[in-house]
Amino acid sequence: MSIDTDTARKVAHLARIKVEEDDLPALAGELSGILTFMEQLGEVDIEGVEPMTSVTPMRLKRREDVVTDGNMQDRILANAPDAREGFFAVPKVVE
Repeated sequence: MSIDTDTARKVAHLARIKVEEDDLPALAGELSGILTFMEQLGEVDIEGVEPMTSVTPMRLKRREDVVTDGNMQDRILANAPDAREGFFAVPKVVE
């Protein structure tokens, strides 16, 4: 697939990247190269290949999904400049 300079300009605009007019042909060439590589990857036969989470076979560590308060209220409030009754105290901002 080939990308022209107009398409490269649109991609740069969508990505919010400022690209000078002189640099658009180079950007179009790079994008075309990336798409060509993606097309080559699509031609690879992956029939029977298991998905991987890592290059070394390992099981992901699992833990029980339990909601807790962390049991660290005192340690967290120790960093607060002002704490009252187990909460952060902040100045009143609304009358």
